[in-house]
Amino acid sequence: MKIINSILQGAAEIECSPHRDDRGWFTRYYCEDELKEISGDLKIVQINSSFTKLAGTVRGLHFQKAPYEEDKIVRCIAGKIYDVILDNRENSDTYGQWHAVTLDSEKMNMVFIPKGFAHGFQTLSSNCQVLYLHTQKHHPEAECGFYYKSPNLDIPWPLEVKDLSERDKKLKLFTKN
Repeated sequence: MKIINSILQGAAEIECSPHRDDRGWFTRYYCEDELKEISGDLKIVQINSSFTKLAGTVRGLHFQKAPYEEDKIVRCIAGKIYDVILDNRENSDTYGQWHAVTLDSEKMNMVFIPKGFAHGFQTLSSNCQVLYLHTQKHHPEAECGFYYKSPNLDIPWPLEVKDLSERDKKLKLFTKN
């Protein structure tokens, strides 16, 4: 695994190092020892996956409110996505800043998202599947997020937005406190 620190405090891109042979490949998605430098004592308690049919679909920007904040590792396991993380930690030097990484199932890269960040993505291909490793169980009462087109963020989504859930259409605009 190769860890590439993000411009946002505590976040990182993780590149997997697949072992290839005539049969295909094998790679590691998670290793406590290798990720300790960015994650501390990360305890994965839930693994989720999403499937998105249409290229151009946006999901997010989502997070869980305190006391249910979570660290996440996100990987696209089928297709390609434009993955966006937003530092929502008011005491952080990078508060209100966002960073995007293209996660590609063929590249096998991932993103580590610390507690206090919002996360969203746009599918760059059809039939995308995303895998999420969480350090906190899902708590519906703690669900929160920001509208993907918040003017204060000015995120240049690469494709025309084709699909957005009713929930995501109602998310609040991001404003710095």
